[in-house]
Amino acid sequence: MRIDTLKEKVKDFPTQSGVYLMKNQADKIIYIGKAKNLKNRVRSYLTDSKEHSTKTRVLVSHIVEIEYILTKTEVEAFLLEASLIKKHRPKYNIRLKDDKSYPYIRLSWEDEFPRLYLARKVKKDGSLYFGPYTSGSAVHGTIRFLNRTFKVRDCTDSVLKTRKRPCLTHQIGRCTAPCVKFIGASEYRADMEGAKSFLKGQDKKVLKDLKERMMKSASDEKFEVAAKLRDSIEAIKAILQKQSVINAASEKDQDAIGYFGDDRGCLIETLHIRSGRVLGTRSHFFPLLDPQAKDEDPREWLVSFLNQYYEDNIVPDEVLLPVEIGGDLTKLMEAVLKERTGNSVTVRFATDEKGRSLVAMANDNAKAHFDKYVTKSEEKKKGLEEIQAKLHLPELPIRIECYDISNFQGKESVASQVVFEDGVPAKEHYRRYKIKTVEGPNDYESMKEVLTRRFSHTEYETPQLIVIDGGKGQLGVAVRVLQEIGRTEIPVVGLAKSRTQGEFSDSEVSATEERFFLPGRANPVIFRNNSEAHHILVGIRDEAHRFAITYHRKLREATSLESELDLVVGLGEKRKKDLLKFFPDVESIKAADVEEIAKVPGFNRVLAERILLQLNEEESEDP
Repeated sequence: MRIDTLKEKVKDFPTQSGVYLMKNQADKIIYIGKAKNLKNRVRSYLTDSKEHSTKTRVLVSHIVEIEYILTKTEVEAFLLEASLIKKHRPKYNIRLKDDKSYPYIRLSWEDEFPRLYLARKVKKDGSLYFGPYTSGSAVHGTIRFLNRTFKVRDCTDSVLKTRKRPCLTHQIGRCTAPCVKFIGASEYRADMEGAKSFLKGQDKKVLKDLKERMMKSASDEKFEVAAKLRDSIEAIKAILQKQSVINAASEKDQDAIGYFGDDRGCLIETLHIRSGRVLGTRSHFFPLLDPQAKDEDPREWLVSFLNQYYEDNIVPDEVLLPVEIGGDLTKLMEAVLKERTGNSVTVRFATDEKGRSLVAMANDNAKAHFDKYVTKSEEKKKGLEEIQAKLHLPELPIRIECYDISNFQGKESVASQVVFEDGVPAKEHYRRYKIKTVEGPNDYESMKEVLTRRFSHTEYETPQLIVIDGGKGQLGVAVRVLQEIGRTEIPVVGLAKSRTQGEFSDSEVSATEERFFLPGRANPVIFRNNSEAHHILVGIRDEAHRFAITYHRKLREATSLESELDLVVGLGEKRKKDLLKFFPDVESIKAADVEEIAKVPGFNRVLAERILLQLNEEESEDP
């Protein structure tokens, strides 16, 4: 009956390109797909075809509603599909985890005096991005090396604009002090060209330029400058020796894709080659994907992965694939990537010797990393099974939510919602709440407000367990709140530390033990400290506490910042906000000139003088 109803509805679907959204009984999106012909593609799901994979048959059994969004082209459908999957995270789609954000080096080339940053997102902001790198520490290390070698500034933009004299970095010879105009923009940018060339992999060009500058400085008898350039050359040679060279003659940026898996899941590996040098690899594990299943089409999940992966990451000149996806799909994928980057991109099945070698390397890395991910996944599952057994839960706690209330001296009450899925943090589902209806420290009313606001969002998945930071008292609060909002079917547990005194002496250091309290049970449940179940529950509690404290500290700092400006006579709320948009902090305002403050919209010279006089009142007093 349900399928017949859907078939009737699909008869009226258009035959043009677009994205279709499949929903379940709870009106939640469970699958998102793209199509050149919406009517034909969606209709194919509702046939009794024996060619459907097991996953597709399970998907169809849950479909209650199908909606669509039209696009002008198939390329637009690809782009929209990736963004919608990221937003809605449907259960039956291949999904990349948001916490796998890659570290990049951002060169703010649009600035008068550019500098280097660590970036987690690639944006179209005029900057140049390089990477991805294997870790944040690798990025920081490279930035420190480039700053030292090419005399790149490491100060913030606000300090650059407000500094009146050179800093210590200049005094030790590691910066040319653009902040006080000791170097012009064109000369500074010439130094930055060296850093840019190095990041692009143009090693010979960098070394040649530095050597020429060293020889010229020596001939001009600027021996100190020549010695520093010599040190830079040696430093670059040393760091280049640590990098693996695949093809020194190549200037292409390439990504080679490999994979390995079985019925326990699939690991897709991305190998990043920049100008012939291996920059690193990253792993992406999908526990519900079996690449060896006869009814799984590798083209489908591989193209879906590429579409999502290159939405937020740098698109290289060439993407090397481990399987042939077909000429039409290849051309479409190239068109999608060109739309994202603005440049022509080659997507191809590696058939040449060098290409096969890179894909083989990606496959080998995938195989090596697979066991680690499977072992970790299986350990987490055992931990969840122990949690289910000991807490007498009706089902496996795939999704666990933890809430923590935080306030400072009864003010600025906030709450955090942290989510673990499959025993690991799902940071894309974290939420922060600023308590709106409660004044003063009132855990019951605060928890009631947070849980009421949380469960008003029916688009969120229902958790199989709620964790509360606290003992019987806090647990009782949560239970009463769940009763009031009509969600008593959701299990809840409270966590509290218990101190146990040393066995032989009152002065001996006491130990702490985590106790887990259940509603209606007098004695706490105890988990072994080294068990995976213990790690999961304590981990989510600690993460919720950290997340709440971080938010609380942020609000307190903002309040402190505004309270200092409140002391300035004649500075109202609107002007205060305008001033904070123009200057990042109070110290920058104190260091600014009268003319700089007067340039802020709505300000004048008289007000600017009054602001500086009052903010710097203590500093200007005679000793």
